[in-house]
Order: sequence, then C-alpha cells, then structure tokens
Amino acid sequence: MANNPIVNMFKVKELRERLLFTFGVLVVFRLGSVLTIPGINPQALTAYFDTMTRGNAFVDYMDFFAGGAFSNFSVFMLGVMPYISTQIILQLALIIFPSLKRIAQDDGGQKKVQAWTRIGTVFVCLIQSLAVTVYAASIPNAIVLESQLGFRLLAMLTVTTGTMVTIWLGEQITSRGIGNGISMLIFAGIVARLPSAIWELGRMVKNGDINFVSVIVVIVMFVGIVALVVYEQQGQRKIPVHYAKRVVGRKMYGGQSSYIPFKINPSGVIPVIFASSFLQFPLQFATYLGPNVRWLNRLSAFLTPSGLWYNILLVVLIVFFAYFYTQVTLNPTEIAKSIRENGGSIPGIRTDKTEEYMQKVLNRLVLPGSLYLAVIAVLPTVIQNLFGFPQSISMLMGGTSLLILVGVDLDTMSQIEALLKMHHHDGLVKKGRIRSRNL
Repeated sequence: MANNPIVNMFKVKELRERLLFTFGVLVVFRLGSVLTIPGINPQALTAYFDTMTRGNAFVDYMDFFAGGAFSNFSVFMLGVMPYISTQIILQLALIIFPSLKRIAQDDGGQKKVQAWTRIGTVFVCLIQSLAVTVYAASIPNAIVLESQLGFRLLAMLTVTTGTMVTIWLGEQITSRGIGNGISMLIFAGIVARLPSAIWELGRMVKNGDINFVSVIVVIVMFVGIVALVVYEQQGQRKIPVHYAKRVVGRKMYGGQSSYIPFKINPSGVIPVIFASSFLQFPLQFATYLGPNVRWLNRLSAFLTPSGLWYNILLVVLIVFFAYFYTQVTLNPTEIAKSIRENGGSIPGIRTDKTEEYMQKVLNRLVLPGSLYLAVIAVLPTVIQNLFGFPQSISMLMGGTSLLILVGVDLDTMSQIEALLKMHHHDGLVKKGRIRSRNL
C-alpha cells in the first residue's frame, strides 16, 4: 500500500505536535474573533451592519481580513493590522535615520527593533481603538454603558490587549507551529469568510442578480490567476558565483561554484500589504469620523477601495514599496561586498562591476514584479465593477487575499515537506518536490 502523505504527517511526532499546536492556536484566534468587547450590544450591531452599512467598502474590507471580527466588535477586531502599520513606520525610519539603522545592525539590534515595534503597536492600537469607540457611538443602541468615558477607556484597553494577544499568538505559531504566525492568522481570517462569500454568490445567482455565465468566466480567470501566482512565487533568477581557492592555516577553502537566488518578485507580498495598510490607516479615521467632519467625509469618498483614485494610489505605492523593500532586504552593495570578501566572483563580470551588475539584475526583476503585484491588487475592483460581483467574492479573485492565500499555502507546504523528508518520509508530492523554478 502506497504511503499516504496525510497519514505520514501525523506519524511524525514533531510534525504532528506542530500541526496540532497550530490548529489549537487558530481555534483560540477564531473564538476571540466572535467575543464582543464589553459594553457593546451584539443585537444592535447585527441590525446595523445588515442594513445601514451594506455596501460600505471599508467595513467590508476590514471585516474580510479580520474574519468577521470587525463587524462583531470583538476583542480581536483590529487583528494584526496595527502591528503591520508599525512595522512600515519603523522600516521607513531605519532608512531615513542612519543612526537607527546602525543600532539595528549591532549585536542585539534586532531585539531592540522588535521591542520598538511592540511599543509602537500599543500606541497605534490606542489611537485606532479610540477611533473605533467614536464609530461605535454613531451606531444606534450599540453602547449599553451609561458612561461614554468609561466605555471608551474599557474598549481601548480591551481592543489593544486583544491585538497584542493576537501578535503573541502569531509568534507562538512561528516558533512552535507551522508557517509564519502573523501570515497564518491573516490566512485564517480570509478562509473563515469563504463559506459566507460562496453562499452569497449562490444566492445572487439564484435571484438573477449575477449571470451564471459570468460566474463561469470569473472561475476560469481565478484558476488562471492562481496558476500564474504559483508560477511567479516559485520562479527564481539564479546568479552564478565562483569562489577561488584559498588556504587558511593547513586547510584549503573555496574552488566551488554556487549561485545567488533572486525571486522574480524579490519583495514577495510585502509591497501589497504595506500599500494596503498605508491607505487603510487614513481611510479608517475618515470612515469613523467622516459623518461629523466634512473634509474627512470627502476623504472617505475619495479613498473608497473600489474607486479609481484609491486604485491609482495603490499601484503607485506598490511599485514604491517594492523598490524600497528590495533595497532594504537585498542591498546590492552589501551582497557585492560579501562576495568579494569571500573570494567570489561572477563569471564574465569584473570584480569592481559586481555591485553595478547586481543592481541592474534587481532593477530588471523589481519593475515587472511590482507591476505584476499591482495588476493582481486591482483585479478585485475590476471584477467587482465589470461583472457586478460583491466585494466579499471579488476580493478572493485577486489582491492581497489571493497572494496571502497562495503564499502562506506554499510556505506551509514547503515546511511540512522539509520535516517529512528529514524523517525519511515521502513529501507531499509524488514526483519531484516543492521547489523554485530557475528562470
């Protein structure tokens, strides 16, 4: 009887413990997503979101990535978005201020940056949770506490604590479970919305709101987009490097050929997440406070996620963050320096031209990679406006959600495959292995 990879996953003790731990943390995360913060009337929320906010693009957007936690006003309603926003701010600060970059590169510097990120996340949570309380006050009969000040302080404390607990849960998955914890939590939130989105699509087809032929066309498009995303995620540009022989003491080192792998899209899904978070931060306040402030109301209408200007800004920011993040993580100067210090050289390239060559290769990869991300990011808007699909469905057909779903799935499968191979089991695929493509 052939080995079943699913059975093998639970035969390996280490892998079984990691999988069960990850499932347990995700269950806790989902329970927290339906636990309403103190002082809120759940029935009033249900009535409000079923009527008043139908078609509110921002609320639908936040609720989609939080797995319904936002419209529930749950303790995890902000999810990990404040943490991601703080990371963006710190990454920009490390580039702008060289002194901070030097501190980050020193021994223990990464721990300091992580501590700063957590502290900054607390402040961002407090600001965003305050905006949430203002938004809650605009919902009829939503607040059951008599003291507005007491409700705001309690809600800010609860939501901030919930976000920090969410981040801690993500870190626990990273260290003791399978996959990147923060990405897994976002993945779980998106997957949790799938059943209701599919149900809504079926209802609209049944009622004649959407043409069945359009559904078939979009499904075919979706399969093609997923295949393209997988191909892009796995593709690599390998730079050959030859290391000369050298004698250190009585031993000889070098004399080998290796390569530096550059992905087709070196920055991954990070530019899309950064760009979306960058635009959602002001949009959040504009939506919460817009009804009371005229210019914020205009800003909210201007930055509607399904609008033209929002998507134009999204494309520009994706290209910017793609170049920015690639320069931070794959600095050509540092790579060229490392090659020279280890006695390496790129065949056909002069040693003093290594940095220039690396920069040229990265530029050729970053521009098409960032434009590819931009196309994927605006697909939900195209599908929503062209085919009349609801946002809950169109967001699954592209954008951040699709990139996260595919990226997290590939990363998790790679980790599971590595653990199975390490314990002398067959991998998840019968032929070959989950690997990158050399382009």
